[in-house]
Amino acid sequence: MERIPVFVLVIFYFISIEITCNGHTHINNNVRSEREALIDFKSGLIDPNNRLSSWKGNNYCYWHGIGCENGTRFVVSIDLRNPYPYPLENEYKNQRYMNLSGVISPSLIKLNYLKYLDLSFNSFKAIPISQFFRSMKNLIYLSLSHCGFIGEIPSNLGNLSNLQYLDFSSDYTSMILHLGANYINLLMVGSQWVEMLNKLPMLTELHLDGCSLFGSIPSLSFVNLTSLALIAISSNEFNSIFPEWLLNVSSLVSIDISENELHGRIPLGLGELPNMQRLDLSTNYLEGNISPMLRKSWKKIEFLNLGVNDLHG
Repeated sequence: MERIPVFVLVIFYFISIEITCNGHTHINNNVRSEREALIDFKSGLIDPNNRLSSWKGNNYCYWHGIGCENGTRFVVSIDLRNPYPYPLENEYKNQRYMNLSGVISPSLIKLNYLKYLDLSFNSFKAIPISQFFRSMKNLIYLSLSHCGFIGEIPSNLGNLSNLQYLDFSSDYTSMILHLGANYINLLMVGSQWVEMLNKLPMLTELHLDGCSLFGSIPSLSFVNLTSLALIAISSNEFNSIFPEWLLNVSSLVSIDISENELHGRIPLGLGELPNMQRLDLSTNYLEGNISPMLRKSWKKIEFLNLGVNDLHG
């Protein structure tokens, strides 16, 4: 058997050392970046009960609330939900000290593999929901419920194309003026979305285009949406008649339920909504004679699209 020259073995040795070192350097850089992002996030929090006391040292995958991907040590989950959201009387008297508060650092966007984030039932009161959440494109689960946020829910959360669960509910949701979640997958919400929205009397704009909502649009026995001016729920999969409860929302200026599977007749009452300026019911399966509807007052109408239906007249 021919022997391999010593100088060749030496070259292979140094090549293997270089590959190993570069590999470890890459891993170490990732570890350092993930840990620094978590430390920055912690630095913005107020933690009166030291819930994050384990957040020290280098092994962040064992820190409280942190979950890592096996092998890579990439952070894939952060679960810092308040463990005692509903304390019983005479029990957990210091429950409020379990609340995290402060500010949510944008360093979270450096956690490129983060899929699960739950900060619910903490006390981030009087601060708006951060715009940087739109950049966390691997998120599948996001819960910021009952945290006391104020202001609008960011309309650009539609950038989160992988998101399957989204919860911003709170004791303050009745103050929401603008709700935008275009192209966020709300399949798991089912038909509950109408009932949930009916609890927002101050809501003025609703944008739920392309959210994988489906089935019949539920009816409402009592309409609480007294301030709603715009509803945009196009490009979903509604197999439904036109939701006639919208005829009781006199504040409506714009309705867009295009590109769905609406069927049946268009209610005559749409032409009597006093503020209606824009109506788009195109690309559905609506049918019937529209002449009686077109003879209604339509006091302020500027745009009307009923195309790609089975209408005549």
